[in-house]
Amino acid sequence: MNKKKGLWAAVSGGLLVCGALLRFALRGCAYWGYALAFVAALIVLHHFVGPALWRFIVVLVCVGLAYFCVVEIPIIKNARTDRDDERPYLVVLGAAVYGDQPSLTLVRRLEGALDYLERYPDSVAIVSGGMGPGETVTEAQAMYDWLVANGVDPDRVLKEDRATSTKENLEFSFDIIRQRGDEPAGKVAIVSSAYHLYRAKLMARMQGVEAAGVAAPWGYFFVMLNYFIREAFGVTHLWVFGS
Repeated sequence: MNKKKGLWAAVSGGLLVCGALLRFALRGCAYWGYALAFVAALIVLHHFVGPALWRFIVVLVCVGLAYFCVVEIPIIKNARTDRDDERPYLVVLGAAVYGDQPSLTLVRRLEGALDYLERYPDSVAIVSGGMGPGETVTEAQAMYDWLVANGVDPDRVLKEDRATSTKENLEFSFDIIRQRGDEPAGKVAIVSSAYHLYRAKLMARMQGVEAAGVAAPWGYFFVMLNYFIREAFGVTHLWVFGS
């Protein structure tokens, strides 16, 4: 191995180390870690494979990046609160709970829900989420407790505590609305993280419900960009498999 190749191998190794730190040491930065690992792999391939194979790899990468941009367009376009967002029901999508305390992502969603309920005092919230690993209460219970502690009338907060996915969040929440003798179509707003709203609204549409989107406040910019990258894979899975 000549010195030039050795230098690039060292650069690739450094990128891999940084990527591993982002993936395993920092919460909410995993996809930045994957991106650094991908760049490291491209550097190695560029310097260690033949020109014909490298040209083929470049074409594949360009196609992949073009597809990524296409997927991100609707994600970014929907990463905001819809103008006409007032609805009788607000479905609050769950996120991780640590013990019985909402994660930062979930707190942001709850802040968005609190603002919505203050703006529209006739709306009712449905907090949706079951219990996952490391959680001592359901996500629904943690959200209920947070909203009530922040001044929301308990009668305005309904709990859906079985869901383990966004699809179930919506399906089971719509069932609660129907059990109340109402229909969800045209009467639901969904509050979630900005990057997640396109997929959530599309899932609602697939269940026959046109819903308004309510974007939760942004968290740390670097972390949010990580989730926008990750969301492209979630949207692709939804487009291909319908879930």
